[in-house]
Amino acid sequence: MIDVHYWTTPNGHKITIFLEEAGLEYKIIPVNIGKGEQFKAGFLAISPNNRIPAIVDHQPADGGKPISVFESGAILLYLADKTGKFIPKDLRRRTAALEWLFWQMGGLGPMSGQNNHFSNYAVDKIQYAMDRYRNEVNRLYGVMNKRLADHQYLADEYSIADMACYPWVVPWERQGQNINDFPHLKRWLEAIKARPAVVKAYEWVPKINPNQGGIRTAEERAILFGQTAQSVAAAAASAR
Repeated sequence: MIDVHYWTTPNGHKITIFLEEAGLEYKIIPVNIGKGEQFKAGFLAISPNNRIPAIVDHQPADGGKPISVFESGAILLYLADKTGKFIPKDLRRRTAALEWLFWQMGGLGPMSGQNNHFSNYAVDKIQYAMDRYRNEVNRLYGVMNKRLADHQYLADEYSIADMACYPWVVPWERQGQNINDFPHLKRWLEAIKARPAVVKAYEWVPKINPNQGGIRTAEERAILFGQTAQSVAAAAASAR
């Protein structure tokens, strides 16, 4: 059994996609990040960066005590190595899968997150910031589109690289992009969307967060966007 500390974000979806694809038994433990549940001591013990997702594997491959893993890219790699699935065994294709996994973690995710923040959540609309991140997301979509022009998936075979990138491309409209400008990326997006495991993974959204739709209150804004070392320590103390 794998405990999945989860919320309905792109990084959360990565993990449920893998678990559904691999057919692993898992239990969802919701962490409502808008209510500050990520600061509870139990969660911080397994995710010191106070971010979802995190997992606890109660049946690790070495047969020892449970293993906790935080950071979505690390979780995907851990699960791929545990199961031997969705990561190529061939050296060159495995290297390609890891390249694109780290590309998502270091580029597509952070840039999309900043684009979403400055375009949709920032109180002060700073045109330079909005243009900067929207253009960077556009560039990154172009990088994927070029790769997918002659590859069915990012590492040729469907892998954790695709699972990592897919949830960040799903909200392309919110990112201010036109998916029709990227025909190879669009083909890839539609192919993954149609996978039964992906459909099942996204069924958690209305179950866990039926009113999903963004930040609604000043309290939620302060919790998510006002974090400093001092504020996190205070939030953790109050969440005990």
